Amino acid sequence: GLMLLTCYFVITLAVTVLQGQLALAILVAVTISFFLGVLVYRLVIRPTTGQPLFVPVILTLGVIMMIEGVVIAIWGSTFRYMLFPFGFENVVHSLPLGIRLSTFDIVTIALSISFLAGLGAFYKFSRLGMQLRGAAENTLLAAQSGISVHKLLALSWGIATVIGFIAGFVYSANMNNLSPALISVAIMAFPVAMVGGLNSLVGLIPGSLIVATAQVLAMTYVDPLLGNVVPMIILLLVLILRPWGMFGRAEEIRRV
Repeated sequence: GLMLLTCYFVITLAVTVLQGQLALAILVAVTISFFLGVLVYRLVIRPTTGQPLFVPVILTLGVIMMIEGVVIAIWGSTFRYMLFPFGFENVVHSLPLGIRLSTFDIVTIALSISFLAGLGAFYKFSRLGMQLRGAAENTLLAAQSGISVHKLLALSWGIATVIGFIAGFVYSANMNNLSPALISVAIMAFPVAMVGGLNSLVGLIPGSLIVATAQVLAMTYVDPLLGNVVPMIILLLVLILRPWGMFGRAEEIRRV
């Protein structure tokens, strides 16, 4: 939901306020995305500390629907063309082996690799990253060790919101349209995370390939309407057969 809201905000900001200065608009949107993520954690998620797992899940779904309603009320439900206001063209490039990728396809791949490598290094080598891992693994032990768990969780929400915004913006630019339907794309990330493993960055790559391949095959050879159904079927199968994912640890089942 926050990904959708910030994407609409950046295009409005760039067109109406910053007069086409896309880079500055994105910088402002990244900053606002971070603080929005922290705010949602403080107002919605933090009060549910100690409650059963389904409580924050339901609240999160409620926030998603609320944000979707706000976006439709303010900007409407029609498509907005992402590249037209900035004069960009998503050119198709011919690569070796007959591969054809658009400019934003290449940007998406480069950003994905950069983010995964950067997050992996951050979690493995930085003190703050190790504290985040510890808080996620055992919240009680981390708190007893003097770590401010709520600050770390707020930080993680901020980082996740920024990454979500960038992913949503690049996806919308690649498709050259932005609409409230972007939320359905964001929801598809959950099956990918579950297939790869909730605590595994490496698992995101095979997880995304499995989900995307199954989705494309179903849409191509069965019915295009199955595109949004197949990831949820995969999610159900993973929860039944291997809840900790391909690269996750078996003990993660207790937190799922």
